[in-house]
Amino acid sequence: MTQKPRAADPGDTGSAPGGSAPTEPATGDGERVVIRNNRKLSDTTEPEGAAADAGSDVPAEGLVEDAEVVVDEIEIESTPVDGPAPSSPPVVDAPAQPVDGGAGVGTPLGAELEALRAELDERTRDLQRVSAEYANYRKRVDRDRSLVQEQATGSVLAALLPILDDLDRAREHGDLVGPFGTVAEQLITALGKFGLNAFGEQGDPFDPTRHEAVAHQTSAEVSEPTCVQVMRRGYQLGERLLRPALVAVADPE
Repeated sequence: MTQKPRAADPGDTGSAPGGSAPTEPATGDGERVVIRNNRKLSDTTEPEGAAADAGSDVPAEGLVEDAEVVVDEIEIESTPVDGPAPSSPPVVDAPAQPVDGGAGVGTPLGAELEALRAELDERTRDLQRVSAEYANYRKRVDRDRSLVQEQATGSVLAALLPILDDLDRAREHGDLVGPFGTVAEQLITALGKFGLNAFGEQGDPFDPTRHEAVAHQTSAEVSEPTCVQVMRRGYQLGERLLRPALVAVADPE
């Protein structure tokens, strides 16, 4: 009697009929892929006893083996190309470390850095000192130049003071008229452009720093020492006194 073949058990761990791969239990609710293997057995007639000895797993003669091989769905996780999955944490770049962050004071690099800083401070102080010295030098040179120029001008003007005294005496006598008077006025104007100023008028208060008293008298008309007569006018160049004025002083009674 021919034994009817039985269907392949998906849970069987042995080899599936027809040489198919072993199957595993289906997991999840995904769609399964079923591979059917239809194979017709050979028409060779075998003894009944041999068929019985082969076991129930061998299909009967003349029958077609119809086996189902179940292959579970394989789930593959894929990462979107556009970016990481929302569930994954964002990747944050570590902050850049400073160049001398890892160099301690005791390391050769730290010692060299400290030496460079000390040298830089020393050069900075030298530069500041040189700049201050140069600024003071320029001020001193400008002051000396102005002083030399004023002294040279004062020397020339002091040499012309006797000529001005003669012009004053000619004016007192009424001789400074006509073309000679015009030349005298032009000379006095030109000298005034160099900073020459005349002082010493009758009635001025006596100033010992600017006046030289050559005569003294008392008067009830004055309340303080006063110049009552000017014998020679004095001159000064800016704040510099070139010559004091010769005056007669009247003291109060």
